[in-house]
Amino acid sequence: MEARGWDQADFVLVTGDAYVDHPSFGAAIIGRLLESRGYRVAVLAQPDWRSAEDFRRFGRPRLGFLIGSGSVDSMVNHYSVFKRRRKRDVYSPGGKAGRRPDRAVTVYANRAREAYGDVPLIIGGLEASLRRLGHYDYWNDDVRRSILMDSRADILIYGMGERAVLEIAEALEAGIEAADIGWVRGTCVRRQDPDRFDDDVVLPAFERIRESREEYAKSFRLQYRSNDVIRGKRLLEEYENNYYVVQNPPQPALERQELDDLYGLPFTRKAHPMYDEEGGVPALTEVLFSITANRGCFGGCAFCAITYHQGREVRSRSHESILEEARRMSEDPRFKGYIHDVGGPTANFHHPGCRKQLEEGLCEGRDCLFPRPCRQLDTDHGEYRELLGKLRRLDGVKKVFVRSGIRYDYLLADKDKGKAFLRELVGHHVSGTLKVAPEHVCPEVLDMMHKPSVQVFDRFCEAYRGENGKQGKNQFLIPYFISSHPGSTLDSAVDLALYLHRTGFIPDQVQDFYPTPGTLATCMYYTEMDPLTGKPVYVAKALEEKRMQRALLHFHKKENHGLVRQALKRCGREDLIPTLLGTEGSSRKRRPRGGDHR
Repeated sequence: MEARGWDQADFVLVTGDAYVDHPSFGAAIIGRLLESRGYRVAVLAQPDWRSAEDFRRFGRPRLGFLIGSGSVDSMVNHYSVFKRRRKRDVYSPGGKAGRRPDRAVTVYANRAREAYGDVPLIIGGLEASLRRLGHYDYWNDDVRRSILMDSRADILIYGMGERAVLEIAEALEAGIEAADIGWVRGTCVRRQDPDRFDDDVVLPAFERIRESREEYAKSFRLQYRSNDVIRGKRLLEEYENNYYVVQNPPQPALERQELDDLYGLPFTRKAHPMYDEEGGVPALTEVLFSITANRGCFGGCAFCAITYHQGREVRSRSHESILEEARRMSEDPRFKGYIHDVGGPTANFHHPGCRKQLEEGLCEGRDCLFPRPCRQLDTDHGEYRELLGKLRRLDGVKKVFVRSGIRYDYLLADKDKGKAFLRELVGHHVSGTLKVAPEHVCPEVLDMMHKPSVQVFDRFCEAYRGENGKQGKNQFLIPYFISSHPGSTLDSAVDLALYLHRTGFIPDQVQDFYPTPGTLATCMYYTEMDPLTGKPVYVAKALEEKRMQRALLHFHKKENHGLVRQALKRCGREDLIPTLLGTEGSSRKRRPRGGDHR
């Protein structure tokens, strides 16, 4: 500030991450965007939260504090699914844990209020977005209030916040009090006895969702159906003393030119130099030479929060914008010729699901891909395939990888260009392994996940193996699976173990279901019902069963044999012990089969 001659910052942007000036990090995007509009932004990264002193470092901000926990919810960042404290934080210098508090947004907001009681507080980012209304909290095993109530913030920005933060900044600049800024889409505010409109959706009051799981499911269903730019309504959730959290409808997704402008801002693609002595920020390594090509996801996986946060409307950048970023990347002395990824939430989603979405909004009560691809779905892979071809022909680029994962059911649904895309994917864009996410194999579990049948996955495996064979390559698939997802019984886990044994897959990545705020599956976990249908859902909550389900997915590991044997006995499947734990299952080296399994 002194070097720039600033006597005061317009905004102090508080983040729980170390500061990395790269477009994969939300704090960098918001800071650079505001800077491009002439605002003075000071970044307070990983402040000392034990007192308010650090929040006075830059003095009183002229317009307000912008507060987020960082790229990940602070509780997910700190604790494993078994609620053990994590020893590493890749978003902190040197990967050291402990540099942000639990429930960081609430703690930071209260410290900022303590430092300057009358300065506007605007909270946002993933933690605030997914906790914007009453929500089940896995770590407390209870329903918590909206984070807006606990943080005492003036405004909460949910979803992708670029448009909303600019509208709020302009209103504050115009002299409007933060307490009066209640019209901005993509925001929530607190109001006592708010005005009512005819099309408002009144959610069950907080006390009702805390006392009744049926009411909680009803509230989630109303929120789920209102998360649409065209059809979405204003939502009201009542708290004590006639206070309400009012959620305005979502902001429209940024259009192509807006995304191009945003990603064209002058990011240095570096962590702040003050972290150099500690070894930098590990999270930068994987994304340093990766390119965000799209936003949003119409995949609709029940366990994923992207639908609730980024939304189902997919938008992508222009080829010119992406190629320009790649050219700038190639001039970086750290660049060795390898672009690590070109994608987004789902790499091969490069345009809206269908034209109808743009005109009428998302279909209510229907998914684009589940239980099978919609007949109206635009499955054309041509534009994305063309983009990858342009990138790999750039001077200085040796290889372009696709690592953010693809939806194989979407690829197979492209009858016209899917085979050509798969051919080029295998030939040019796989770094030895390709990430795919079947998640499970049992129909009853896949239904709860909103994922395609295992037969679709098998078809893709066959196509992938065949294409590798044609090209003389020996590349593998890395499948991701989830244990203990709502709907998964111990018998389901046994069936998945048998599938892995039969196919030769050894999953590198196994995740026990983690009930994070904002997802359909978390609602199922808490209520033990499907909120969209009201039907009961089996949920494995006992720690012993969760450990057995997870062990079955890695049955080949000797340290899991005791749990696997226990699980098989409980299911009355002792006959499978020789198959999974005998000589065939434990002593022989399990190798990738057929060029497509790992």
